[in-house]
Formats: sequence, C-alpha cells, structure tokens
Amino acid sequence: MSSMLTRAIAVLGAILVLVAVNHSIRAKERIISTGELIYLELAPVDPRSLMQGDYMALRFQLADQLADTLAENLSNLRVPIVLDKRGVATLAGQGIPTDLFIRYRLRDGRAWLGTNAYFFEEGTAARFANARFGEFRLDRESGEAVLVGLRDVELKAL
Repeated sequence: MSSMLTRAIAVLGAILVLVAVNHSIRAKERIISTGELIYLELAPVDPRSLMQGDYMALRFQLADQLADTLAENLSNLRVPIVLDKRGVATLAGQGIPTDLFIRYRLRDGRAWLGTNAYFFEEGTAARFANARFGEFRLDRESGEAVLVGLRDVELKAL
C-alpha cells in the first residue's frame, strides 16, 4: 500500500510541476505576443566572456544603474522607466511622471532584468558582434520583460 501511495504522490507532484511550467510558458508567450516593445541599452561586457559557445553574455545599463541605488535585501520589485522617441528605456528621474515600470530581481547582489545571456544558432556568433540593444516585450501590468532579440546601434535587427 505504501508503494502505491508513494507512486500516487510522485505522479501528483509531477503533474503539479508540469502545470506550473506550462503556466509560466503561456505567460511568457502572452508577453511576447502582446507586450509593449522597448529597448534596453547593453553595457560593456568582458570581451573574453562575450561569446561563449552558442550564447552571448549580456549586461544592461539599466541594471547597472539600478545596482547603484538598491539595497541588498530588496527583490521582485518594479522601477519606473521612461522611453525616448526610439523606445529606449531609462530609469525615470525624480518627479518625472510615468505609468511604465519594469520588474527586476536581485541575483548575486545585482539587478537582473530577466536574462543575462542571448542564445543563438551555432556558427552565427559574428552576426551578433554589433549588438548594442536588447529588444524586449514588456507587460505593462506586471512589469515583466522578455528578451526577444538584439539590435545594433541604429536599432536594426541582427
């Protein structure tokens, strides 16, 4: 009887995990299809770690700006941002009205905006060497941002 109970608990646990993963995937797909397009400027990365295999290490200037103003114990917060006429996001200064926010988390003491890497097909690394902006879709309600591509200095798709 106990092995049957153990199996039932394991199956129920697996079902719960699959439901949670499926919900997370659907939420990201919704943001990708309906989210507002914004761009985040890339910050310099150590060139030795820029391209590692089939991915590019990423840092965003907005995350670096957040790191200068955050306390270590804060997590899962949203900060106000403003967009310039090209759609490039920056932190909203004091007294600047905005209804746009981006969600961040703290990872290893640094602000994390959803990703720190961009994965690409093997053999296409040179195509992304001129990346200067991350292209995101932003959910206005939650502030969650999903990276959907990289752009060059003129915001042209790479």
